[in-house]
Amino acid sequence: MSDTSYRELGLNGLWRNNPALVQLLGLCPLLGVSNSTVNAVGLGLATILVLACSNIAVSLVRSVTNTAVRLPVFVMIIAGLTTCIELLMQAFTYDLYQILGIFIPLITTNCVILGRADGFAARHNPLQAGFDGLMMGCGFATVLLVLGGLRELLGTGALFANMQLLFGPLAASWKITLIGDYQGFLLAILPPGAFIALGLLIALKNRIDERLAEQAKPQPRPATTESRRVRVTGVIE
Repeated sequence: MSDTSYRELGLNGLWRNNPALVQLLGLCPLLGVSNSTVNAVGLGLATILVLACSNIAVSLVRSVTNTAVRLPVFVMIIAGLTTCIELLMQAFTYDLYQILGIFIPLITTNCVILGRADGFAARHNPLQAGFDGLMMGCGFATVLLVLGGLRELLGTGALFANMQLLFGPLAASWKITLIGDYQGFLLAILPPGAFIALGLLIALKNRIDERLAEQAKPQPRPATTESRRVRVTGVIE
């Protein structure tokens, strides 16, 4: 595949066909755990790993998998990788694993992952499939991170709180308090706040796309003196 095509895969995953803002897939975990930055980063990294690795695995077995059992095989691959991520989180980030709860095993049923496995990885080689999974995962994780940061900031007046749950004791000092003596905005960290914030992000993306489309339209060329003379002569005749 050419460099331009890889560029297209990157643009599709991060912007043009973003799983969260365009395809509107995986909204359950996206809205359920995006009330803080650390939750968003934890689930985002887990989703990227599962998505990229599952795409590669599906691409490797695509030629030896019977059509009748294709989807069950894909689900088993995704479930196995999700179990590995779950066990790693239990071993190294247990407190964060308890906070994320059911959303970690639910990665198995994430429509983004199964959709890319069946729609792309099953038709391309492992390198292309892995890159597509990485870009789609990064696009999903980016939206998750923006939502988590926005909701945490509006809800608590701070950013990067409790990052030690994911990155260890050294990350305890990463917390940034932007608004001192902040009383909090409860709606921002409740589920309705997630719907409102996501809707605003989708509207912002659509507006940016409209502006880019307008700028990409060819501008009408100004009429030259000769063309004006020809039009005036034609009218007089």
